[in-house]
Amino acid sequence: MPGCGCLFVLGGLAFPRFALFLMWLFHLWDDRLSVAMPNFFVGFLGFLFLPFTTLFYALAYDPIDGVTGFGWIVVALGVLFDLGSYGSSEQARRQRYAQA
Repeated sequence: MPGCGCLFVLGGLAFPRFALFLMWLFHLWDDRLSVAMPNFFVGFLGFLFLPFTTLFYALAYDPIDGVTGFGWIVVALGVLFDLGSYGSSEQARRQRYAQA
C-alpha cells in the first residue's frame, strides 16, 4: 500500500514505542531497526528511555551513509519530543501532588 508509510509515521508520533515494537515484530522497511542499531541492547535502551529519538533515528538511517544532513535534524526533533514528554509528565506529576 503506498500510503501505509505515512500512516505509520503519523501513528509513531502518537505512540512511538508501539511503532518501534511493530517495526521490530514485522521487520518493516527491510528490518530497519537491526540495521540502524549496533546491537539489541542499544535499541532496547532507546525503546525504554528515548522512544522518539530511536524511532526517528531508525527512520532517518541510510544503510550506506548512516544519518546525514536533514536526517540529523529529524533525530534532533526526536530528542526534543522526548525531552518534552519527560517535562510534561513531570509538570503533570507536580500538579497532581499540589492538588492532594
